[in-house]
Amino acid sequence: MNSSHAHAVEISPLCYDFINGSCPKFVYPLLLKVPLYLFFGSVVILTVLGNLFVILTIVHFKQLHMPTNYLVLSLAVTDLLLGGFVMPPSMLRSVETCWYLGPLFCKIHSSVDITLSTASIINLCFISIDRYYAVCQPLLYHSKITPLVTVIMISICWTVSAIVGFGIIFLELNILGIEKFYYENVECEGGCVLFQSAASSTSSSVLSFYIPGIVMLSIYMKIFHVAQKQAKSIQDSKCKNNIKSVLSKEEKKATKTLAVIMGVFLSLWTPFFICNVIDPFIGYLIPPLLFDMLVWIGYLNSMCNPIVYALFYKWFRKAFKMVLSGKIFQPGSSRTNLFSH
Repeated sequence: MNSSHAHAVEISPLCYDFINGSCPKFVYPLLLKVPLYLFFGSVVILTVLGNLFVILTIVHFKQLHMPTNYLVLSLAVTDLLLGGFVMPPSMLRSVETCWYLGPLFCKIHSSVDITLSTASIINLCFISIDRYYAVCQPLLYHSKITPLVTVIMISICWTVSAIVGFGIIFLELNILGIEKFYYENVECEGGCVLFQSAASSTSSSVLSFYIPGIVMLSIYMKIFHVAQKQAKSIQDSKCKNNIKSVLSKEEKKATKTLAVIMGVFLSLWTPFFICNVIDPFIGYLIPPLLFDMLVWIGYLNSMCNPIVYALFYKWFRKAFKMVLSGKIFQPGSSRTNLFSH
């Protein structure tokens, strides 16, 4: 009886064998561990390199120094930080099923994770406002969306995101009112889960995802409605006076590309945010493994953005070739005309 009992204890491994209150550890077989590390590692490398390239391109080429691209730059910085700082520890946690980097770094990691996810969507929100003026109010665009306005938008984006991310974690707002339950049933040595009360998960999801998401969708619906009307009025009237309302090809392309980026963002993050809101109300029944998968599906968004630019923008592909061939180190390369054929 004793020997079988000892055997049962042995086969449930812990994150820390000699510490009381250690989290249970799930050990993946090597055949699964290696592909998981390869997959997550590839996502990290592609995210970092892709976004680093977007940043390099916008900073280097003078032709790209315009308000829309400053917002795209801010989005690429968000994605780069997510790939470089948040994903590698998350990869270790996902594959090893334990957190070995200490409780303080767990708090910092969770805070930065929330900050960057929030910054992504607020950036996209401001990009949609920029596109609204470019398409629906083209004559007002340059007076409304100035470089200063863009800087203010980016500052608001990062400040609000940092307050949300670090506030929730370091003030322990996520477990407000359920502290006893959390410390008795959830917390353990070697764990790093973002546990949230019903109030915290609902309010943070609504503020960080649902409200900005609805705002973006409404703005893009309006943009497409206006763009269709403009196209129709141009067809109806052969009159030259109507040319003023014609959007430049580049403007249309930018609007379409950024709409695709918004669509990718919403489709990849929505499953996580739906589960995030539901989980506390169903007694935390969603398995941690499913949550982990949904977070990684959301992370994939940061890898996708540079791929969307490459697919849609000829000038982006041209800049990519220049960076890879080292031509950007030639004198005067920053003044290259990327839009010429």
